[in-house]
Amino acid sequence: MMRLPTYATAGQRLAWWAFVGFCGLVFLFLVAPLVAIVPLSFNQGAYLTYPMTGTSLRWYREFFASSMWQLSIRNTFIVGTCAALLATTLGTLAALGMARANFPLRGVVMALVISPMVTPFVITALGMFFFFSQLGLNNSLPGLILAHAALGVPFVVITVSATLQGFDTNLPRAAASLGARPFYAFRRVTLPVIAPGVTVGALFAFATSFDEVVVTVFLVGPAQRTLPRQMFSGIRENLDPTIVAAASFMMLISIFLLVAVELLRRRSERLRGSRA
Repeated sequence: MMRLPTYATAGQRLAWWAFVGFCGLVFLFLVAPLVAIVPLSFNQGAYLTYPMTGTSLRWYREFFASSMWQLSIRNTFIVGTCAALLATTLGTLAALGMARANFPLRGVVMALVISPMVTPFVITALGMFFFFSQLGLNNSLPGLILAHAALGVPFVVITVSATLQGFDTNLPRAAASLGARPFYAFRRVTLPVIAPGVTVGALFAFATSFDEVVVTVFLVGPAQRTLPRQMFSGIRENLDPTIVAAASFMMLISIFLLVAVELLRRRSERLRGSRA
């Protein structure tokens, strides 16, 4: 955290603490709705109300024991893992290609690659629905994996491209001059340097798939429901604290991903500092 210098005036100190207080209020405003959900998942009663009638793990047991929720959890991790792997592979190759090539329409190509990030998900979902219906990929996990991979590619391209900004292009050339084949040079020279960016991009791609619901609603049926899709259906059909337990579970996974991204960011900064 940034600190005030010892020679700061009284007015500067007052402005600093006012700024810190304002940031704290904004943070509380953003986090309070999430924090309010977690205690309700331990509610003994069958209604989402405060004050709670008691505490119990009843809804977590129902969440993990229900075949319907188990199917949605399994589908979520299968789709998220496969989509992240595919998005990481395609995004890394695209970032490497655009970093090494210099062609007139490079900016246009980059805009097209990251367009799924800025295009409204409803429009993307509708386009994928009509396109995948021609290929027979609707109502299938492979189709959902391809769709989520397309949504995750922009995050991989951005993180890997940022890592490549400080990459010394003479390193692969030196490896090639020593007789290393292109793939060997990439695996032993390029990949270790850009590994933090690749890993962060993979985590972002997984997180994008993990909580995506709009495209999933358009593309899959009951047998391919993911966790967000099942929660969305539960809110419409039968609202009970099991949905809050599922939301708390998703929050825990999201916190784990954020911690992993932060650790990788710090590791990348240490590596850059050691090279400098």
